[in-house]
Amino acid sequence: MKKLRTVIIDDEAPARELMRYYLKDSPELDIIAECADGFSGLKTISELKPDLVFLDIQMPRLTGFELIEVMTERPAIIFTTAYDQFAIKAFEMNAVDYLLKPFPKERLREAINKVIKRSSPEKAERIPPSRLIEKMPEQAGPLNRIVVRKGNAINLIPIDQVRYIAAEDDYVMVYHSTGKALKQQTMKFYEDNLPGTDFVRVHRSYIVRIQDINRIEPYGKDNHVAILKSGEKLPVSRAGYKHLKEELNF
Repeated sequence: MKKLRTVIIDDEAPARELMRYYLKDSPELDIIAECADGFSGLKTISELKPDLVFLDIQMPRLTGFELIEVMTERPAIIFTTAYDQFAIKAFEMNAVDYLLKPFPKERLREAINKVIKRSSPEKAERIPPSRLIEKMPEQAGPLNRIVVRKGNAINLIPIDQVRYIAAEDDYVMVYHSTGKALKQQTMKFYEDNLPGTDFVRVHRSYIVRIQDINRIEPYGKDNHVAILKSGEKLPVSRAGYKHLKEELNF
């Protein structure tokens, strides 16, 4: 059997060292790289295209979940984390496995066996990265940034720089203070996870920052339009107008 080219991504050196120690008895795996943060991990995955990635979730700069959001390759993913609030069965359905630190060597072996079983030619279908986040666990709190990829560059857009979000078929376009960025996510995700005191969904295709609205004007029968401080005009549905009235108390 061809060895599985493996990358370990974890910001804690002792965790990486322990993983190496455990994996020395797994001849099916070939550790080709280690990374201490999500940015270097993403670069390594793009360049080396591994078969398997052991991925920590809570890391500085770029979390494991954010890495998955912008990853274009399709390695098998085994999550490793010390935080049990991420251990949701629905999420495990899309990752190969989920290891809660500290995990014993035997538990790691179980996860590796799952990867080996799936890596046979007749079962070599790899899950697209976008599907790995279809059933992501709920946010611990409102979003504080949006991670987008443009070519090989990764941009972190702080939420306080987001002006509005528009639906674009299976994507959304995030309009922010320095430009715009396309993101493969749903409007409902942002409706549920943006700070509710700052943003409102004014239309099925638009979510806008309340402070960016200059005024609301009638537009045809039972319709309105939001005039932004930039001069841009966004349609406001009847339901959106009701939400605005509640938020702005008019």
